[in-house]
Amino acid sequence: MRIGQGYDIHPLREGRALILGGVTIPHSQGLDGHSDADALTHAVCDALLGAMGEGDLGTRYPASNPAFKDLSSLLMLENVVQTLTAKNYGLVNLDTVICAQAPKLSPFLISMQKSLAQVLQVECHQVNVKVKSGEGIGMIGRAEGIAVLAVCLIQSLNS
Repeated sequence: MRIGQGYDIHPLREGRALILGGVTIPHSQGLDGHSDADALTHAVCDALLGAMGEGDLGTRYPASNPAFKDLSSLLMLENVVQTLTAKNYGLVNLDTVICAQAPKLSPFLISMQKSLAQVLQVECHQVNVKVKSGEGIGMIGRAEGIAVLAVCLIQSLNS
């Protein structure tokens, strides 16, 4: 068994769609980034890559490469899952926390969970998505951005 952790943060800005876990959230601002800036999916990718000892998402999909402009993060996750499968690992569970003051994300958590579970090819109960506010403190508390933490446990399927 191997553990991986992931983290991502993006600022909010006007004129962008807010996408988390592949789910579009109605909001006046979206996350700024080279791809679709889906911080939840990015953190999940990094947790899985870390657990496999496969570096990080920025190495696979550098922002300096114009081919990845506005790329769906779910496609990135599909690629990471292909690597997971090729290395003969399976996901035991994934736990995430989205740190966001606004918008209110609780109505969308189950949709995010289902979206991620589908791409990860696991049951919904193996994926947990929760949200915490910034309590008015710092960048998150001022609703200037969204950060995400993710941790996963994978196991070798060779046994």
